[in-house]
Amino acid sequence: KIGEEFTREISLVDAVKKMRGAKGSPITISVHREGKKELLPITIIRDIIRVKSVRSRLLDEGFAYIRLAQFQEATTDEYTQALKDVSGKVKDRKLNGLVLDLRNDPGGLLNQAIRVADLFLKDGLIVYTDGRLESQKHKYYANDDGTEPEYPIIVMVNGGSASASEIVAGALQDSGRALILGTQSFGKGSVQTILPMENG
Repeated sequence: KIGEEFTREISLVDAVKKMRGAKGSPITISVHREGKKELLPITIIRDIIRVKSVRSRLLDEGFAYIRLAQFQEATTDEYTQALKDVSGKVKDRKLNGLVLDLRNDPGGLLNQAIRVADLFLKDGLIVYTDGRLESQKHKYYANDDGTEPEYPIIVMVNGGSASASEIVAGALQDSGRALILGTQSFGKGSVQTILPMENG
């Protein structure tokens, strides 16, 4: 239950809406535990949840593993720092290869996806958007400014990889910079834009 309301007929989206609230305010949820007949009430104090979007570690023999959970405002900076941290643990600071894990990454900010892809690409088209209006048509290209060395890259994706993560995976694959490993990704081909109305 959320409060006093049973969740059996509530969608996940509606359940999340009901649990959201002001920071510091309490909410009681009731959960079922195996071996218990009665629901177990748990009171939670609401807070702002900050998700660390990048996690990294060094694998054997100079291979780096970096996981991107989602594309937030600081993702590229966190990602660049993670690359520095793992390469700093390798002899001569030269990585032998990278595993970029984008599994279950729902996406996020388009500009961050472009910047992450640009880290590994010297030139070429990263992504373009096409719309009914000329102002909605954009092309984003890679620049050779601080591009990472040409070590092998594996990008891992699955059905939960969507939007910005698909842009990164697709750009690296199309340019021949990386191999994709996993299962078919979500397949989101849209970009949301806020358009001001003429009447305000």
